[in-house]
Amino acid sequence: MKSKKSVFPLIFMVGVLILALIFPSVPVSGGDFEYSGSDTAWMLTSTALVLIMTPGLAYFYGGMVKKKNVISTMLQSFICMAVVAVIWVVFGFSLVFGTSIGGIIGDPRTYFMFEHVIGGKPWPGAPTIPFTLFAMYQLKFAIITPALITGAVAERIRFTSYILFICLFFIFIYAPLAHATWHPDGVLFKLGVLDFAGGTVVHMSAGLTALAAAIYLKQGKDFHAHNPARITYVMLGTGMLWFGWFGFNAGSAFGANALAATALATTSAASGAAALMWIFFDAARGIKPSAMGTCIGAVVGLVAITPAAGFVTVPHSLIIGAVAALISRMVVDWRTKSRVDDTLDVFPCHGLGGMVGMLLTGIFATKAINGAVEHDGLFFGETTLFVAHVIGLVGATLFTLILAFVLLKLTDLISPLRVSEEEEEIGLDLSQHNEKL
Repeated sequence: MKSKKSVFPLIFMVGVLILALIFPSVPVSGGDFEYSGSDTAWMLTSTALVLIMTPGLAYFYGGMVKKKNVISTMLQSFICMAVVAVIWVVFGFSLVFGTSIGGIIGDPRTYFMFEHVIGGKPWPGAPTIPFTLFAMYQLKFAIITPALITGAVAERIRFTSYILFICLFFIFIYAPLAHATWHPDGVLFKLGVLDFAGGTVVHMSAGLTALAAAIYLKQGKDFHAHNPARITYVMLGTGMLWFGWFGFNAGSAFGANALAATALATTSAASGAAALMWIFFDAARGIKPSAMGTCIGAVVGLVAITPAAGFVTVPHSLIIGAVAALISRMVVDWRTKSRVDDTLDVFPCHGLGGMVGMLLTGIFATKAINGAVEHDGLFFGETTLFVAHVIGLVGATLFTLILAFVLLKLTDLISPLRVSEEEEEIGLDLSQHNEKL
């Protein structure tokens, strides 16, 4: 099919290049900071590990869809590495970590075009690494978050509309949630909400937006008739995600230290416990253990431990992984019987996994693991942290769902989100990209 010509994306890109000429952001000497070589090396490694998760997600999702939609589904993850990287440099990093405006969003002028980033004063939470490295590490989280949403709208979303939507999602949902949670002046940070590596910021925001998108786009053709293209892709993607997740969680310690080792240990334990719980729960109901179930279970465990990784003990991480897998598995069953076409179960796995992890962080977090914990969790007899997490959970959920529906409608008005029935029938690989396996 012939595609409509559009010069607006090209105009946008030319505009960015003009800004790069006007604002070269040449670093000014004078910032003499001492960095740790080992911490810097570890964070460079962690940054690369987190980035490889996005291609891993592409394989994970790509293997689950129909063969005629594999390329389009994988590209939806890959394109985030390009789109978000450009936005991040221009004003995205400022929205998340810039001077706080009411504890909700950062001032976009703070680091506009990466001004004051190279050679800048280290971030207070990462004092032993260059500020540029901190910015690049955080970029990788911003990249994978919109990519997670694609699983809920796979096989029926128009590619150009998807690009517009992820731009709006980043500006109006991801950036405010990340700022509120991770900036010292953020409203959730001040409330006392703990999110070690992105349970709220990444997985809840993506999972809840995915739920809204699945409801908004309605059912695709052959709803419930789901035949994965290649389960070996799913297994490869899971391996890449599992591997990269150690940079995701252990890297969030911002140093080569004991806390990073703890986060690595809790990540390993939770993902293993979740994978086993998923297939053992299936076995108890007479369902054969599957490669797909093992992979999904492991990812749910990784999601759930993300907010808690640097705050809980290793035995408690087993509970977090197992409980999250059990809840997600039951909700997947419910979802398949409902009329909600969340194609690859993004909300049951990522949205709910993040929510369960957030609540269990409020139960099991302890200052004995991390001195940043002001109040121990409910398990240790204190209620302050748990109450803060309940309030944060409700607030983040309502904020994300309401904004997601608004942004979906806005995108649809500008550029139709849903492909035509004919395009869906022939597959998005051909209709959107003129390519096929």
